Amino acid sequence: MNAASFYKTRIAPTPSGYLHIGNALSFLITTDLAKKAGAKLLLRIDDLDSARTRQQYVEDIFDTLRFLEIEWEEGPGNYAEYESAWSQVHRLHLYEAALQQLSAAGLVYACACSRTQWQQNAGYTCTCREKHLPLDTPDTSWRLITNDTLLLTVRTLAGEAITTHLPAAMQSFIVRKKDGHPAYQLASLIDDEYFGIDAIVRGQDLWDCTLAQQYLAQVLDKPFFRQVTFYHHPLVMDVSGFRKLSKSAGATSIRHLRSEGKRRKDVLEMMKHWMDKH
Repeated sequence: MNAASFYKTRIAPTPSGYLHIGNALSFLITTDLAKKAGAKLLLRIDDLDSARTRQQYVEDIFDTLRFLEIEWEEGPGNYAEYESAWSQVHRLHLYEAALQQLSAAGLVYACACSRTQWQQNAGYTCTCREKHLPLDTPDTSWRLITNDTLLLTVRTLAGEAITTHLPAAMQSFIVRKKDGHPAYQLASLIDDEYFGIDAIVRGQDLWDCTLAQQYLAQVLDKPFFRQVTFYHHPLVMDVSGFRKLSKSAGATSIRHLRSEGKRRKDVLEMMKHWMDKH
C-alpha cells in the first residue's frame, strides 16, 4: 500500500499485559508507513485503565520497542519520563473539559447498567435514559445520545473516503466510565487532537471504534480529527484462526520469545510467515 501524505502518526499501547507479536506487527506497520511518508512517530501510552496498569508492563513497552529497533521522535524514553510527564493522568483536564461540553449540550445520560446487562438488552438499549438519572448518580457511566442517521466519513491512507453510519453495537457508547474516568473513545480522540495526529494505524477489530470517534468528533466539533486518515490492518490470530491474540497469551509475547533466544530477525520472520498466509 502506498502511504498517503501525512505529518504525524502514533503507536499507543496499553500497559495491561506484556506486548505480543500482534502488537509488534502493528507497531512495525505504523513505523514503516511513517518512514515512507516522512512523518513523525509519537509514542503514547494509554494507561487510563489504572486497575490493570503495572510498572513492568510499561517498562516492557520500552524493552519491546528497542528490541524491534523502533525509534520515535516524540514521547517518553523511559519509565521515569512516562510517569512524570506523559501518562494520561496529566491530560485528565482535557478529557474533563470534553465531558463537560457534552454534558452542557445535553448529549449524555447516566446509565447504571453493567456491560452484561447492556448487551443482554435487545438492540443494546436500556431504560436508563428515560429514568433521567442525575449525571452525578454514584456508580453510573455516561452514555452518548446517538442516532443512526448521522453520516460519518472515514478517510483512508489508500485515498478513499468511506461514508457510513454508526453501527448498532456502538449506539449510545460510553464516554465516561463508572469510576469517573473518560472512556477509551473519548480519551483517544482528545489525545490524537492534542498531539496533532493526522494518520492512525490500527487493527481491523477497531473499525467500530473509529466510527464512534468520528461520531464524537462531529458532536464535539473537532474538525481536525475528522480529517485524519486511517489504515486498519489485518490481525494476527491465535492457532484456531478465529480469535485475535490477547495479552493473556503469554507464549506469543515478545518477552517470552526473547527468553527463548529469539532475535529480532526471528520475530520478523514469524510475522512474514503469517502475512504470507493472509
